[in-house]
Amino acid sequence: MKIILWLSLILPWLSLFLMKKQAIKRYMPVAIFVSLLVTILFEVAHAFNWWVLLDWIVPWGYITNVPFVYGAFLVGTMWIFYFTYQKFWLYLLTNIIIDAVFIFGISHFFEGRLYRFANMGRWGVFFLMIGLTLIIYGYHAWQEDIFKKQSVTRNRERNDKFPLMELSGRKEKAK
Repeated sequence: MKIILWLSLILPWLSLFLMKKQAIKRYMPVAIFVSLLVTILFEVAHAFNWWVLLDWIVPWGYITNVPFVYGAFLVGTMWIFYFTYQKFWLYLLTNIIIDAVFIFGISHFFEGRLYRFANMGRWGVFFLMIGLTLIIYGYHAWQEDIFKKQSVTRNRERNDKFPLMELSGRKEKAK
């Protein structure tokens, strides 16, 4: 099972070679934010015994599923935003489908091998994931607003330093 854990940590990162550099820069903040939230969620789950991790690849891995949080989940968040951002209903539907397939399908293979549910079942985890989906969309929208304002400010500063005007598609020095 350790090989599966290592692959689920490393392979998603390799997929980023297929993503544009600008997209990585754009979506990395939300991916890091959601990884922080999911790490906290794993800490809470450990304290309340919602589920128990049975196998891990790092010493603190008995609390947080490192390959899931910092591999598949982090990179998967970036890909989902890459394909669906600014299309809220598509974003939400995509997340619902992926979460449902994972929780009600794929997780059956891993249950008993990598983890077991204790005081929370599949539906509880599913609704937690949907809640995270909404939180991170709001966070990313807020981040986008900040980046747009910074971009406008940078463009104004650049124009003040190098005054150019665009006249009929040509750039000429301002008088």
